[in-house]
Amino acid sequence: MRTPGTGVGDDYLESEEGADRTPLLNETQPDAVPACCSARYNLAILAFFGFFLLYALRVNLSVALVDMVEPNTSLTKNTTSSVCPEHSSTLNVPRNTTGKKYSWDSDTQGWILGSFFYGYIITQIPAADLGVGYLIAVRALEGLGEGVTFPAMHAMWSSWAPPLERSKLLSISYAGAQLGTVVSLPLSGLICYYMNWVYVFYIFGALGILWFFFWIWLVSDTPQTHRRISHTEREYILSSLKDQLSTQKSVPWEPMLKSIPLWAIVVAHFSYNWTFYTLLTLLPTYMKEILRFDVQENGLLSALPYFGCWVCIILSGQIADYLREKRNLSTVCVRKTFTLIGMIGPAVFLVAAGFIGCDYTLAVAFLTISTTLGGFCTSGYSINHLDIAPSYAGILLGITNSFATIPGMVGPVIAKLLTHHNTMGEWQTVFYIAASINLFGAIFFALFGSGEVQDWATCKELSSYWQGLILKLLLYTMKGTNLTRDQEL
Repeated sequence: MRTPGTGVGDDYLESEEGADRTPLLNETQPDAVPACCSARYNLAILAFFGFFLLYALRVNLSVALVDMVEPNTSLTKNTTSSVCPEHSSTLNVPRNTTGKKYSWDSDTQGWILGSFFYGYIITQIPAADLGVGYLIAVRALEGLGEGVTFPAMHAMWSSWAPPLERSKLLSISYAGAQLGTVVSLPLSGLICYYMNWVYVFYIFGALGILWFFFWIWLVSDTPQTHRRISHTEREYILSSLKDQLSTQKSVPWEPMLKSIPLWAIVVAHFSYNWTFYTLLTLLPTYMKEILRFDVQENGLLSALPYFGCWVCIILSGQIADYLREKRNLSTVCVRKTFTLIGMIGPAVFLVAAGFIGCDYTLAVAFLTISTTLGGFCTSGYSINHLDIAPSYAGILLGITNSFATIPGMVGPVIAKLLTHHNTMGEWQTVFYIAASINLFGAIFFALFGSGEVQDWATCKELSSYWQGLILKLLLYTMKGTNLTRDQEL
């Protein structure tokens, strides 16, 4: 007869109580499969080019709009600042001037830039000719189409990314967004200069269609359905995720929406996107109206901050997983540290950029550093959905991205409303607002973020925990029965 508390049920129960946690630091992991030519890294690279085109299509209007609007318009709401002198000694007149010009004031431009986020363009060229309202409507349709991409990609990575490779794989795939911005901004400027602004939309749209055919041909939703994945890699991925995924068919909406770590991501995502989208859509305007760069310089210099961000995303993903795997830092420690760097750093340099006057070098340097440091967030809150609920990562990103899209809708409008006269003081206010929101989001995530799989995210039809508990009760029942028989004898 065994002493109470030392039976099989206890051992089983104790072994299972920690099973639902992230299997990272002290647990034995399956041997990693080399990255070269692997299916999971092929997916990351193809996703990289997908997000490259996604953001190229998203930001090209920011540069084209500079060339679409009539210069020196008589509308009082569209005033060009005279605080800084003309940057170029000679005015570069575009070689091709056939592009149609529109008399859109500052407020109208703000609504056009923000309309993308009311949905994510099938066609922009006819839309401009049919009027502002139609352009806003089809721009919203583009947003509608692109809006599903991030949640869908997160959902795919929940089945493809081994826990200790999440930062690397997701940073590679999502870094394409920054490189798309880097290439699209200067290239759009060159297309406007040498060709016509309409070709900005034709060229990037055609490339998007080409990528679509490669994606359909080469990608599968899960390792189980992939036609070319090796058996070794499939088993490696599935075994690394076996204790993290839920088998229940229904989504646990109530505990999910009550989860504080989820709302920590919501606040951080909203806050970061306010600064990101404000600069993404209005940096070309700031370069032209305040710093007085022409359309060619504008595109190149507007892209520089996002090149820095792209480099930072790639490096931070490698560093984050190195710290977790080799240095045994906890997931929550890495996520919070990277989020603080990626949100407080940009806030400081964004405010500083508003106080350097017409020093072109410092202005570009501060804006570049601000956006570059934001790249740390990709290995911070941005992939934290997969840490706290791998099975529902796509749903969680859909929730957080819904809130995080609001800054894209209202940020450009508010910024344009605040900069009617394009004075340095007005732009300082825009930067103050963005920096304050960033700071709040960083602090909130640091206080309430988590790095462990949440209990509600690992529920099974009949979880191993409950199996152990039932077994324990049965053993105690059997033990009590034996004691009664002994007493009777």
